[in-house]
Amino acid sequence: MTHTVIDGAYVVTVDAHGTEHAQGHVVLRDGRIASVGAGRAPREVIDGAAEVISGTGLLVTPGLINTHHHLYQWLTRGYAQDSILFDWLVSLYPAWSRIDADLVGDGALGAMAVLARSGCTTVGDHHYVFPRGGGDIVGSIVNAASTLGVRLHATRGSMDLGASDGGLPPDFAVESTADALAASGEAVTTYDDSSFESMVRVAIAPCSPFSVTADLLRESADLARSLGVRLHTHGAETVEEEAYCRERFGMSPTDYLESVGWLGSDVWMAHCVHLSGADIDRFAATGTGVAHCPSSNGRLAAGIAPVRDMLRAGVPVGLGVDGAASNESGQLGTEVRAAVLAARLRDGADALSGRDALRIATMGGAQVLGRADQIGSLEPGKLADLALWRIDGVEHAGIADPVAALGLGAMPPLARLIVQGRTVVEDGALVRVDEADVAARVTRASAVLQSRL
Repeated sequence: MTHTVIDGAYVVTVDAHGTEHAQGHVVLRDGRIASVGAGRAPREVIDGAAEVISGTGLLVTPGLINTHHHLYQWLTRGYAQDSILFDWLVSLYPAWSRIDADLVGDGALGAMAVLARSGCTTVGDHHYVFPRGGGDIVGSIVNAASTLGVRLHATRGSMDLGASDGGLPPDFAVESTADALAASGEAVTTYDDSSFESMVRVAIAPCSPFSVTADLLRESADLARSLGVRLHTHGAETVEEEAYCRERFGMSPTDYLESVGWLGSDVWMAHCVHLSGADIDRFAATGTGVAHCPSSNGRLAAGIAPVRDMLRAGVPVGLGVDGAASNESGQLGTEVRAAVLAARLRDGADALSGRDALRIATMGGAQVLGRADQIGSLEPGKLADLALWRIDGVEHAGIADPVAALGLGAMPPLARLIVQGRTVVEDGALVRVDEADVAARVTRASAVLQSRL
């Protein structure tokens, strides 16, 4: 049996009571959390451990959970830097339509490496571009996650509404409805693992109201529910999307998505910047989740999501980086602070605390992904996904509140990132891959993609 003890750290459990231990310990056994408590670990526990990690100078939190990303976009960072969403998409569709499984695998490896180094133990990815002859793209993302050792919530996305039929993407970038549905089902049956300790789950994820047909939305919802997996899409991201839905469907994005079966406790949507009070009430009543992406919303000038109002209404809210081409940082740890600052810009100094933002990034994300019983907090029986942040360095030494290091300060260096009891990052460095090799692969893949334009 593997047996690891983290001893003498500041422990933030993010449990239902918000329990924190100024000096506490966490015991891990066989990939799960065995115990969490105040004070130093008992001597008999220390003596029986295979490894004892000194918690001096460390803040211990659950591993962060990324609920929305487009990993393949790691290969197109720095493009269309001053564009709003629709213009940015039109600019980048030609490049994305030339990806293949090999390029996506390298891009995903680079993007997830940066996520891991910023405290992320679970990666949610939304992939929706599948060029003909591109190979097994979902499989390449699964393989990249396995190589790094992070937990993956992949989605098989899709687009079937090309420009000639009134959609935003060019016709060469979309699939047929039938092909998208067949491939979505195949991805679930091939890669989804519904077990408690699952390292890979797969959801079905038509891209957005302006890139998919109503038929694809309805039939994808039916398919996902018949297979017992979750649903994901973009919703209410920009004022342009609102105008598109009102002109094309005669209703708001939320009304439209509800009309095709897309509100429910098995659904989460990215962004949700432009939700009305009535929309928020419907999300809360149905248990529909939200992936909040504050930096991406700023990068594309989409606006600031009403996170305070969503949380007060009881909407499940998780945190997301979004595509690396609309958030070139690619870090999830920095989004905790971004969420705090964005909420306060919108709704005042008490709109969101650092602890609120940490909860969104952990338990909120677990709830959004349907895994609140397994990850998202430090409680006995849950999976051993933890981030150990160093707060005794020059950035945070002497800080009055260790949690403020994440919620208001510079992102603390990672002393350790642990996924299912196994170390993925140590002293800020990836331990299961060669970082120079990852960087070289990303550089090559980006150049190859650029050469295809």
